[in-house]
Amino acid sequence: MGKIEEGFDELLKQIEEIKEREEELTSKVLENEALLLRRLAEKAKPLVSKLGVTLLIGAKSDASGQMVETRFHDRKMFVLGKTDPMPYRPDDMSKPVNSQFCALSEDGKFIELMYSTVGPLTDSYENELTAEEALDLYGLEILYMLYKAFEQYLTDEKEFVTALERVISFMMKEEEGK
Repeated sequence: MGKIEEGFDELLKQIEEIKEREEELTSKVLENEALLLRRLAEKAKPLVSKLGVTLLIGAKSDASGQMVETRFHDRKMFVLGKTDPMPYRPDDMSKPVNSQFCALSEDGKFIELMYSTVGPLTDSYENELTAEEALDLYGLEILYMLYKAFEQYLTDEKEFVTALERVISFMMKEEEGK
C-alpha cells in the first residue's frame, strides 16, 4: 500500500505544480493581451485585404425600405466584435446608436463603427481604437475572432489545394489514357 500512496501523493504534487504554472502563464497572457492583439493584427493585414468585407458608411432608404445611394468604406475590414450600443454618437448627440462594432481594417487598425438610422438615413461614425481600448470595450472575444479568421483561412487554403491536386491528378490520368 505504501508504494500506491507514494505514487498517488506524487500525482497530486504534479497536479498542483501544473495548476500553479497554468495560473502563472494565464496571468502573463492576460498582462500582455494588448501586445498579442497588436501582433495578430499586424500579421492579419494581408488576410484582411484579401478576405475582408467592405462595410457601409451610409445610405438612404426608399419608400419600400431598400437602401439606395449607398456609400462604402474604401478599405476592407474584418468584423471582430459587437457590443451593446452607446445611447448616442460622440460626433452628434442627437443620433442614437443602433449598432456598434469593432473591426480590423486592412491597414491593421482597430476601428469602432457606430451606425445610426434616423428616418430614411443610415450613417455611421468611425473611431480608431488602440488595442487596449478595443479589448476594454469588446473583450477577449476579438482575439478569438481574429484567431478564427486565421484558422478558417488555413482550412480554406488546405481544402483548395487538395481540390486542385485532385483535379490535376484526374487530368493527368485522362492525358495518360489517350
